[in-house]
Amino acid sequence: MYSLFLGAGFSKWAVNLPLVNELFDFKIIVSNQTDEKRITSVKLLKLAWDKKHPDGNNEQFITYTLELEQKQREPVLWYIVRRLSEPFIWKEFHAQRWRRHVLNIDEHRKYSVEGLSKAGVLIQGLVGLSISGIITTNYDMVLEYILGTKGFNYGIPNQELVGRGPYPLANWQNPVRLTGNTKLAKIHGSVSWDQEGYYYSDGRRGITGKALIVAPTSEKDIPGQLRDTWSLAEQILKQSDKLLIFGFAFNPYDQLVLDLLRKAGKNHRSVLLVDKKPNLDAVKQLWPRADIAYCFPPPDGDDQLRKWKDAL
Repeated sequence: MYSLFLGAGFSKWAVNLPLVNELFDFKIIVSNQTDEKRITSVKLLKLAWDKKHPDGNNEQFITYTLELEQKQREPVLWYIVRRLSEPFIWKEFHAQRWRRHVLNIDEHRKYSVEGLSKAGVLIQGLVGLSISGIITTNYDMVLEYILGTKGFNYGIPNQELVGRGPYPLANWQNPVRLTGNTKLAKIHGSVSWDQEGYYYSDGRRGITGKALIVAPTSEKDIPGQLRDTWSLAEQILKQSDKLLIFGFAFNPYDQLVLDLLRKAGKNHRSVLLVDKKPNLDAVKQLWPRADIAYCFPPPDGDDQLRKWKDAL
């Protein structure tokens, strides 16, 4: 039995979402005064911080902003969520004005997102009876779009989501349910979850910024709303003896994640890393007795994927 652990490098490879060190490139389309005001606030705050900390990094900047008053802190959190949702936002002209939407999990429009089909071939080829589940630190909905509501659950079989089905044939009368068998643990939250504990059928919180996420900082605490998700991740790791890790950097500041991998994955006998520059020293510290291999890019095509799975 094997499990998958997907970090930011996976979403970078799949749909070119930014890594933490690329996060503040401000590549979003602003369409109203409220968003313009927010992004201006973030730009000014970042510029001022960079001048005082020329050798600083984005994790340190975000840590700094989380200690500010709410008026200054909220635009930064809004920007982070919005930036990671940008490829999945689309507009329509309705009732004499433009309206923004975020792709629904089952919406066919999602296949227009460049790279999503490529990533889908990989993930769909890996899920099956021999997988205990998928764990990710990513907030985006790349995995949800790939798997669809019939391909996964958040640890609760047949869980009902808030929101409509695929646009434009959305129907409020038929609730959207997660009927798939593959367990998905998003340990840093999601753009489709909110602070009140609701799970949605789309990522609209990526527009409003009202998403349940753990910001990428040097010190992370597990919010109470995510404890069940961390328990699910622990269960997934304990049920597997092989682990495939795609695009996770094993940074020292991710101490909670490293502890999770070390304790819950102590029985793993083989670890396969998909990374351009794998952090082998950190991996060997976590799994000193495991067989460790690495590769990049991931396999392309069924034959290569079959060999890859056999190598696990």
